[in-house]
Order: sequence, then C-alpha cells, then structure tokens
Amino acid sequence: MTQTPKPKKPKSKRRTPGLNREQAEELYARLAEDRPEPQTELNYSNPYTLVVAVALSAQATDVGVNKATDKLFKVADTPEKMLALGEDGVREHIKTIGLFRNKAKNVIALSQMILDEFDGEVPQTRDELVRLPGVGRKTANVVLNEAFGQHTIAVDTHIFRVGNRTKLAPGKTPDEVEARLEQITPPQYLKGAHHWLILHGRYVCKARKPECWRCAIADICKFKDKTPAP
Repeated sequence: MTQTPKPKKPKSKRRTPGLNREQAEELYARLAEDRPEPQTELNYSNPYTLVVAVALSAQATDVGVNKATDKLFKVADTPEKMLALGEDGVREHIKTIGLFRNKAKNVIALSQMILDEFDGEVPQTRDELVRLPGVGRKTANVVLNEAFGQHTIAVDTHIFRVGNRTKLAPGKTPDEVEARLEQITPPQYLKGAHHWLILHGRYVCKARKPECWRCAIADICKFKDKTPAP
C-alpha cells in the first residue's frame, strides 16, 4: 500500500533584520546633518493653537491647514476667543479642510474642556491631552514634543512608512513602530526624531516613488526595491 505523500509546508519568508543601534545612530546623524533644526510645518503661536492645528491636520495637508488657520488664529488664538467665535464661526474658517464639520465641533469642545478642567492651559501629559475631543495619541505626542520639548515620537503615515522601509523600526501597527523607535533611537536624537523622520518621508521617502537616488541614508536603508535615478 502506497502512502500518500505529506504536503510540503510552504517556506516562510525570511524577514529582513532591523537596523542595529550603530546603524540607527548613523541614520539619525545624517538626517540631523541634512536638517539641523527640524520643526513642524504647521503654523502656530502658542501651545493652544498648536493643539488646534494638529487636530485639524488629521486627513489633511499641513499646507491646507495653514491656509485655514492663518485667518482663524488671527481672531481666535485662545480658548476664550475660540468659544466666542462659536462652532459656526470655526466651521466657516476651516470649511476647506476635510471633515471640517466634525473638526469644528471638536475645536469648540476641546476649548471648553481646556478652560473648565485645565484653567485655560494646555495640559502637559499624554493622558490628559488624549482626553481632549479630537486629540488622539499621535496629536498628543506632537504637542508634547513640539510645544513642551518632551521626547515623544508621533507615528503618522510618513513615519510608519519610513520605519518599515528602512527597517529602523519595523512594525505592523503605529504603536509597534513607536515602541521600537523609542527603543532604538539614541538619546541625543529623541527630541528631533519625529521631525526628521516625518520630513524625510514627506520629501524623500515618498509613498508611491521614494527618491532613493538622492537619499542621505540610502546605503543604510534596507528597502530592497530602491528607485534608480530618473
């Protein structure tokens, strides 16, 4: 009696190992040399306007948000002034931004909460910030880093892409990438890491066609399908 051969198990794909600490330090050193003083491209004048701007930037471009907030912040740069403007007034100023109706509602609600529960001051902890309507972990991390100098890394689509492509911080979720970045990033680069990675993803390591031929970290990056020069 012949035995039916057992089906062969499919070969598992070998995962490209992540960058080691030495490689990560070199990667950041080059990004820091390329952009010595990285900062957000959202326009703001104080922690409150930063919270509003970042909350408005969800599913919108920084350029689009800046166009809307240019006039908005001239008339409402504090929670009190924003509440005086009212939801209809906010909506009128930000109607060019995606999801503007819900965002206007959140801006008014978060302004009220900042006044009622935080004496008009933007809170400086993540747990408190994420309680604000329209503020998630990513927004909170941006505010903590940019406004208060805390070593947080907000993982947006750009950073998620760069972390996985380069293998600096591979992960299946933004939280996994954030945890890996906090672990692998040298202390001296933690303050600027968020900005270096997001700007690199926005202008060089683009989603559809990364410009690998002009990338300062191309030889460190472990992305296999590097784009040749045009």
